[in-house]
Amino acid sequence: MDSPNPMPSERETEDGASESAPPPVYNPAATRPVRFVTGNIMRHVVVMAGTGAIGLMAVFAVDLLNFYYISRLHDPALTAGIGFAAAVSYVQIAVSIGLSIGLGAVTGRLLGAGKPMRARRLASAFLLVMIAGTAVLGSATALLASWLLDLIGASGEAKMQAANFLHIVAPSLPLICFGMAQSSLLRAVGDARRSMQVTLAGAGISAVLDPILIFILHLGLTGAAISTLCARSVVLVVGFASLRRHHMLEWPRLFAVRPAVARIGKVALPAMATNLATPVGGVFVTHFMAKFGLEAISGQAAIDRIVPVAFAMVFALTGSVGPIMSQNLGAGKKGRVQETLGAALLLTALCVLVTWVLLALFHGEVIRLFGLYGVGAELARLFCCWLVGSYFFVGLLFVANTAFNNLGYPLYSTGFNWGRATLGTIPFCWIGAHFGPIGILYGQCAGVLIFGSAAVLTAFRVIRRL
Repeated sequence: MDSPNPMPSERETEDGASESAPPPVYNPAATRPVRFVTGNIMRHVVVMAGTGAIGLMAVFAVDLLNFYYISRLHDPALTAGIGFAAAVSYVQIAVSIGLSIGLGAVTGRLLGAGKPMRARRLASAFLLVMIAGTAVLGSATALLASWLLDLIGASGEAKMQAANFLHIVAPSLPLICFGMAQSSLLRAVGDARRSMQVTLAGAGISAVLDPILIFILHLGLTGAAISTLCARSVVLVVGFASLRRHHMLEWPRLFAVRPAVARIGKVALPAMATNLATPVGGVFVTHFMAKFGLEAISGQAAIDRIVPVAFAMVFALTGSVGPIMSQNLGAGKKGRVQETLGAALLLTALCVLVTWVLLALFHGEVIRLFGLYGVGAELARLFCCWLVGSYFFVGLLFVANTAFNNLGYPLYSTGFNWGRATLGTIPFCWIGAHFGPIGILYGQCAGVLIFGSAAVLTAFRVIRRL
């Protein structure tokens, strides 16, 4: 005779942990787990990258506006200060991006393999680890801000302004990390529109608050920091509300933390190391530029803010193409994986060509817009008219990294990115510095040409060996 109150049955998961039955209620229609395994690949790439680019462009446009507003105060210490602070902040953001890439890659692969419940369980557990880790990193950055700024050559009023900015912004790293993770999960389930809305919400808040805090309340760089803090909070709230529609979050289960870290960490840690390479390389460039004064730092800071807006589509490919590759890999469709890589490279070439033409035509307006003069104006002119073409090879590197991270070869992306950030940056920029700040830009271009070409050739080899 059956017991009137039978014990819940236990079943073993593939991650080695038992899970009580019945599982949480799940709406299979909400996640659309096989969105990318059928249909036109180029269309998927354009839609995902296009919506991602709009979101990224909005975020980076606000960063560009920050720099513009600060430049309107006509204080070189402030414009240099925001450049120094950005060099440190980008390291933090790189950690968040790397963790989000790992989360999206593993989740997308599980969805493509028809395992949405496991994807939700591991994603929710890993989010808990992400928040804890970035809380420690953000607090440590705030405490060590002055020391970190000394390392990259900041001094005087510029250093003080940058330190104040980091003291406000750095501890909020868990907010933006959680927001990025939610956006990554939305892309993994194929909801490009809501993923875009998450980033647009934060950008909208910054666009409204920046002029109020910087000009009306006369808070300067501190106002920009407060605006950033508010924007990150909004990104978190909007991302959480958007993701709930897909039933991809649940209360984290402690037994799932270990398998989540083991499985997602295999992709996330190398991806994090990969993404750290770019800002670390930027730190070296800032260090070399600092020797030529505040004008050179201001010119480099302007370039660093023009690039993300101008190449938002190229940067968006990194996060947007990943879910397409991982879903098709999970479904065993190798041919569509290779087709995705080819479509991404074609789109990269087109974007760089259009951007090159526009920046070359309007380089004078760019220089006047940011009030650049002297060495800073020379750097901006050289970049807009000639060296912008080198970002085709940056795009090759980014697309190749996406393939490595989503196809099970994350250490390849780590190797190529750190190769570019060290061997492709330090010796070339050191040699270039002997010819002035312009030589530093030429050195950057030479390094990325070598490593971008090698990375994309290796990516095609990886796909052939799948």
